[in-house]
Amino acid sequence: MHKFKVLVINPGSTSTKVACYIGNALEAEENLTHSADSLAAYAEIMDQFPLRLDAVMSFMGNNEVAAGLDAVVGRGGLLRPSEGGTYAVNEAMVADLRQGLQGQHASNLGGLLAKAIADPLGLPSFIVDPVAVDEFEPVARIAGHPLLERKSLSHALSMKAVARRAANELNIAYADSRFVVAHLGGGISVGPMVGGRVIDVNNANEMGPFSPERTGGLPSGDLAALCFSGQYTAKEMKRQLNGQGGMVAYLGTTDAREAYRLAETGDAKAELVMHAMAYQIAKEIGAMATVLKGRVDAVVLTGGLAHADRMCNTIAGYVGFIAPMIVYRGEDEMLALAEGACRVLASEEEVREY
Repeated sequence: MHKFKVLVINPGSTSTKVACYIGNALEAEENLTHSADSLAAYAEIMDQFPLRLDAVMSFMGNNEVAAGLDAVVGRGGLLRPSEGGTYAVNEAMVADLRQGLQGQHASNLGGLLAKAIADPLGLPSFIVDPVAVDEFEPVARIAGHPLLERKSLSHALSMKAVARRAANELNIAYADSRFVVAHLGGGISVGPMVGGRVIDVNNANEMGPFSPERTGGLPSGDLAALCFSGQYTAKEMKRQLNGQGGMVAYLGTTDAREAYRLAETGDAKAELVMHAMAYQIAKEIGAMATVLKGRVDAVVLTGGLAHADRMCNTIAGYVGFIAPMIVYRGEDEMLALAEGACRVLASEEEVREY
């Protein structure tokens, strides 16, 4: 890999991850935490921009990052549906990030912070494979009622990064690869990928397997009845589905390690719930394998839950007949962002305009 020096910024709900890479070698990194009290002073996520910018600038000064820097790359936010790739941060993107086109999320600050740091230095700023990557075939958009449409919102950054890694490991050209990739984290995305394109995927906030904190797909009739039962406001109901659903609703924890510890002490409920989560992930992988008509080079697992051997082994027991399974434990989003910027800087990939 070319030895470009890149600053990477990945804002989360209560922290901002920052790192400096030279090529794929990590030079410095820090998880800049923001206290609940400091964040409570801001009514909207966008209002947090000065706080986070100051924190990133302090990191840069402490680590002498600016010297020799070639580019700044931020996590992509909830933008308009777009194809995957590395995008230059332009004024149209800035406007949509500020507006929160598909919702307000801390990741919307990634491109804004990248541009704010890069512009005064005369450097390019990028985002890579935002969650709004949309490479669906038309047939994948049909939901079952014309008032509703399936939308592509996924962990595209992670999924595309491990697909590249798997293609290299299997000595397959990325452009010819056929994978089912499952990102297993706080939310779960499972998608069939052809030549690096995510041609279908469950929206991790609304569909597919339940996860440590999200319900995934639910029985629609019972859900409609619960929504109109008068027990919950719309805001409370959304929290039940995303944040207070899934494993935490059953077991009171979002930590799979704790859940498996409970199961190993003989807790039958924990055993059943963890098996059910793996079972639902496996079912989704099977469904997505049909999109590829069974021609699958590998099933690829990644994300935080991939650290759990029991989870991976249970999934493998269900899907082993489809294709070999490759596991990349944890999330390496920071490196994936740096690599996306480097591919553009090296002219290995054309920069996209939003």
